[in-house]
Order: sequence, then structure tokens, then C-alpha cells
Amino acid sequence: MKKLPVIFLIYVFIVMAWFVLGATILKRTHTQDYKLKGMVRQLWGTMQLQKAPSIYYKTQEKRETERIESGKTIKEFETYVVNHPLPLKASEIDVSLSLEHRKKGLLWYSTYAVDFSGWYEIINDTYESHIIYFNFDFPAAGAVYDDFKFLVNDKEVERINISLGRVAYPIILSPGEKETIEVSYNSQGLDQWWYDFGENVTQVKDFILTMNTDFDKIDFPQNSISPTEKTKKEKGWELKWQYSNLLTGVKIGMDLPRKLNPGPWVSQVTFSAPISLFLFFFLLFIFTTLRGINIHPMNYFFIGAAFFSFHMLLAYLVDHISIHAAFLISSAVSIALVVTYMRLVVSNRFAFVEIAISQFIYLVLFSYTFFFEGFTGLAITILSIVTLFVVMQFTGKVNWEEISKKKGDGTG
Repeated sequence: MKKLPVIFLIYVFIVMAWFVLGATILKRTHTQDYKLKGMVRQLWGTMQLQKAPSIYYKTQEKRETERIESGKTIKEFETYVVNHPLPLKASEIDVSLSLEHRKKGLLWYSTYAVDFSGWYEIINDTYESHIIYFNFDFPAAGAVYDDFKFLVNDKEVERINISLGRVAYPIILSPGEKETIEVSYNSQGLDQWWYDFGENVTQVKDFILTMNTDFDKIDFPQNSISPTEKTKKEKGWELKWQYSNLLTGVKIGMDLPRKLNPGPWVSQVTFSAPISLFLFFFLLFIFTTLRGINIHPMNYFFIGAAFFSFHMLLAYLVDHISIHAAFLISSAVSIALVVTYMRLVVSNRFAFVEIAISQFIYLVLFSYTFFFEGFTGLAITILSIVTLFVVMQFTGKVNWEEISKKKGDGTG
């Protein structure tokens, strides 16, 4: 039992090496992402947030002011402009999102093409005729908008005032008069798409937004509204948000599916490796103790180094080949190192049965669970509990005091 503190020190040393490797991978990934994401945004565009049009009319009002001149109070009137917002009478929006993962350097980015069409009905619900201003903001500065169309009552408007990423269109409406305006374009963005009901808007009337995706994995960002209807298509989904009179302060959003990036994935596997090695060392110690096999702490060191070789080789192989191919090669190399070594230390049977199976479970399968996002923690917990159960069953009748005495006397 005196060798346990030495084994523990070896374990701690290897764990420190893992944390250094994991930190190196994270730093390398974040440095790359910082440089490359800016290039992707320049080439493809940024996240798009389409705001609902703002509608208002203007009035000129006067207010009384006072100033003192030569000891006398002089009253004056100044004129100022007041904007009066109006609600949209109805909105009907169609959005199509087409996903395309693009690789830049060693990282994958979720880019998309968006086809947007918005139909809006406005009404002058005042008692006087007014010039109603219809302002439509484009979703992202510096983005490209193709096939742009602006229609009023189904007639395309050729000359449109576009300034600072906004379409400003005035319409003269009599009391109770309605107009319909349609805006459509094709564009492209990155990571997320949003529809915003507008600043300080809490009530939305007769609203329909239909979104079609060509991808199956849909996810809605935090602080967004879930659709009222979902229809699975042969490829992708048709999602619908439909409200007659909605009170809300949140938005509609779609999180584009992300492809597995090797850097962050390998760092997660590396930072969790100490659990894997602990379980393996624990099982190895039980096996050798029950069978009276003498394993020197240096043997533990070489086994730990072989485990570390899996993560180190994986970290640099993913830069050049696919992540699954890198995983298979790294697993084969690490298992070969341990099995061929333990064949010399103990025996062929012990190396190819107990050691090979244990390493396959606690290194390969343990690491493979990280491909299943959201289930990794559960899988590791189950594996730990099963290991504890098996060891408890095998050692339930073991006289540990007698074994300790033998180890202390040097007879075991």
C-alpha cells in the first residue's frame, strides 16, 4: 500500500499535463476564431435582425417660452415637430432560411441565405388626413440585398429614398383609409436570424410569420417566442407564428445549427480525461491486488503517458484530417501502446483481455460520449456507478486488512 502515494503523485502530474494541453487548445481555437470570424463576416455577412416597419405621422405644435430682456419678461412661441406612432393594421411575413456550413481555416461557421417577404397593412385611424411615414430598416449594416422590391398596393415603386440602411416612404391617407406595402429581398447572414416587433412595441395585431428551413435541427434562441405551429417537411420545417392580438416584449428568432468544431470538442475531452484515467487506474489497482500481481508505480506512469498520447495526438491530428478519423487513429495508437507494454509487464492474456477491454471502455467509449451533446454527463455518471458496482461485487469478500499486512511485510 506504500506505493499508493507515489501513484497519486504520478496521476496528479499527468492531470497537470492535461490541463496545460487543454488550455493550449482553447487558446489556439479562440485566437483562430477571433481572426477568422471577422473575415467570414466580411465575405458573407453578420447576424441579421429584421425590425418591423415603424409608422407615424407628424404634427407641428407650439409651446410658450419666456425670456428676460432688460428686466422685462418676454413671452414667445416656438414651433416643434412631434412624431405620432401608429400600429400596423396587419402583418404577413414569409421567410426562407437555407443553411450552408462554411469552413474558414480550421473552424466551421453557420452561414445562411435568407429570402424575406413582408406584407404590411397600414391605416390612418385618426380624424384628419395625414402624411403617413413608412420606415423600413434593413436587418444588417453592410449586408448585400439582391432582388429588392418595394410595392404599394401591388404596384412596384421605382424610385425609393434609401438612407443609412433605411427605406423612408411617405403616403397621404385620408381618415380611415388603408394601404398595403410589400417589401422583399434576398440576403445572407451568420449564426442567427431575428424578427423584432420594434422598439417599445408591446401589442401586435393580426400577425403571421411563416418560416421555412432546409435543415432539420431547429433551435430557438433565449428570449425568443416559440412558434404556434410546426410542420415537418421532407427536408426541414415549416414554422408559423400567428397572433391576432399579441402582448409581448420579446422577438422571433432562429439559431442556425452549428457543425462540430474540433478545437472546442477536443478541449472538452482533454479536460475530462482525469476522470477517465482515475477510473482506469482504480480498476487496474483492484485487478492487480486481487490477483497478487505486482505493478510498480513506473508502470502506472507509462500507462498514464499512453493515455495522454491519445489526447495530444488527437489535438493535432484534427488540424489535418476529419475529427472521426483522428479519433480512430488516436484510439488505436493509445491502446496499442498500453497493450503491448502490459504484455511485457504481466502477460499476454492480462494485456489483451483485462487491459484492452478496460482501456476501450474508459478511454475510447468515455471520450466518444462527447459526440452526443447533452448526454455526456449522464453517460459518465452511469459509467462511474457501474464501475463502482462491479468493483464492490468483486471485492465484497476481500479481507483488506490481511492484504495490507502482506503488502507491508513484502510477502504480497
